[in-house]
Amino acid sequence: MSKILRISLLPRLLFVCGLILGVGLLGSRWWAAAPTLARHVAAPATTLPRPDHVVIVIEENHGYDQIIGASAAPYINRLAGQGALFTDAHGITHPSQPNYLALFSGATQGVHDDSCPHTFSAPNLGRALLDAGLTFAGYSENLPAVGSTVCEANGYVRKHNPWVNFTNVPATTNLPFDHFPADYRTWPTVAVVVPTEDNDMHSGSIQRGDTWLQQHLDGYVQWAQTHNSLFILTWDEDDFTAPNQIPTLFVGPMVRAGRYAEAINHYHVLRTLEDLYGLPYAGNSANVPPIADVWTTAGIPTATASARTATATP
Repeated sequence: MSKILRISLLPRLLFVCGLILGVGLLGSRWWAAAPTLARHVAAPATTLPRPDHVVIVIEENHGYDQIIGASAAPYINRLAGQGALFTDAHGITHPSQPNYLALFSGATQGVHDDSCPHTFSAPNLGRALLDAGLTFAGYSENLPAVGSTVCEANGYVRKHNPWVNFTNVPATTNLPFDHFPADYRTWPTVAVVVPTEDNDMHSGSIQRGDTWLQQHLDGYVQWAQTHNSLFILTWDEDDFTAPNQIPTLFVGPMVRAGRYAEAINHYHVLRTLEDLYGLPYAGNSANVPPIADVWTTAGIPTATASARTATATP
């Protein structure tokens, strides 16, 4: 090769070498950064939806197989078909009262029977909502008056009304069911509805309880579908068997319909409500995970567990 040809090729060779070197340096920088990028993408922040309203109805003393698939409960089974049905849900214990306390405060508060009255000051769902600037109310059918502390009255029983027992929950949140707002937009953030013993399947029939539920709550259930709100239906306990398996279902526009087989109990439901609104954990809810696999939308991020406050379990 002539000397002139070698000289003419030299700039081209230098250009190619520089290009190779540049690509190599760029590739090494990308490769070094890649693990960091991968970690960031693989570990997004955990999120749950944040409903505008949640209404919880608590029924009485029936097992899963007595309700799900039963011809006497057509409305409830229709709800189960359009929402998330938990096929392995359980009460905490027997009899009724400690289960209501567990759902509201994350602990049975040392109660092992249906005795009345009791007084507590432990952390609970109602107090946590109020402290967060949100709202809470309990609606008990046939409660004689706002804030009433009677043990029994015309089918109302205090053992099914846990919030009345807590001195840190205002008496103004303890409401008769006839205070149930006709304008659902004025509902509290979280409301609990407790029918009388005749209408919650305790003393009355399954069919009567199913009909009562449809007549009094279906308006809210239908409204919730277009207003970012959630309906929860559960039972306090089954009919006094050892497995204590109960129906529990979630219905709302943020819920993915289907059957869910994870084992849950009242503490999981409470923990889920706390996580929906970024509340501190009461009692044993701190020791269980939230229900996180039934949601169709991520919604607003909850606080991380490390930033949350777990309260002592009595």
